[in-house]
Amino acid sequence: MGAVPQVSSSGEPADKPAEPPQPRRGERVVQLRPHQTGEGYRSVYSELTRPSLASRLRTGVRITGEVLITFGLVVLLFAGYEVWGKTAIVDAHRDDLSSQLAQQWGPNGDPTVGAGPTTEKFKTPAEGQPLAGLYIPKLDKHWVVVQGVTQADIRYAPGHYPESAMPGEVGNFAVAGHRNRATFWRLDELNNGDAIVVEGRDVWFVYKVNKTRIVKPYQVEVVAPVPMQPAAKPTQKLLTLTTCNPKFDNYQRLIIHAELDHTQPKSAGRPAELGA
Repeated sequence: MGAVPQVSSSGEPADKPAEPPQPRRGERVVQLRPHQTGEGYRSVYSELTRPSLASRLRTGVRITGEVLITFGLVVLLFAGYEVWGKTAIVDAHRDDLSSQLAQQWGPNGDPTVGAGPTTEKFKTPAEGQPLAGLYIPKLDKHWVVVQGVTQADIRYAPGHYPESAMPGEVGNFAVAGHRNRATFWRLDELNNGDAIVVEGRDVWFVYKVNKTRIVKPYQVEVVAPVPMQPAAKPTQKLLTLTTCNPKFDNYQRLIIHAELDHTQPKSAGRPAELGA
């Protein structure tokens, strides 16, 4: 009697094994069967899980694609910072420098001394402090020039070479700026006759471009009182802008020379080159 299975009230054996779970839609069921080999038993389907050359190639392609996508996103973020982020930072510093310059020129600040209606004597500021306004109407750009050309000085603004002349003086008023989109990026678009305007406390100085050069970084004679002639005595009132060349590199220097065309007292309003 002990060999006869007990029957439940429903008529089914009491110890009948439970039905295996049914696969969900889309699932593939692979039944594994043991297979005897010289090394023992193994599944006949073990080849399905063993890495193959094709699977390794697919994995490599997938990982490479993910790395390239990540790298592309980083490049896009950096480009966005260069175009919009850095420009916004430079503009914010320009506004701050403009406020400082207005305080220096104001009645309660440390103004320069006016020497006449169309001339102005500039007082040399400390390193990194604002000196004058700089406008390039053709590029629709303007900045505040600071004193000094170290990396710290010109990080957010063009800088005045300390040994060069002041605006409107006989000699060479030389200014350096980075070749980024916020500063001298489009300087190569200037042609002879284009205006460059410098703003003093009492006077506008209007220069006109007369020469463009591409030189090596060591050719510092471009900012001499007489450009390219360091020993010569200056007789003209010049302006020189310097920046890196080409774009995205610095193994050359782009040089823009200009000569003072005329001056205008600020009491007469803005010069025509700047519009109304």
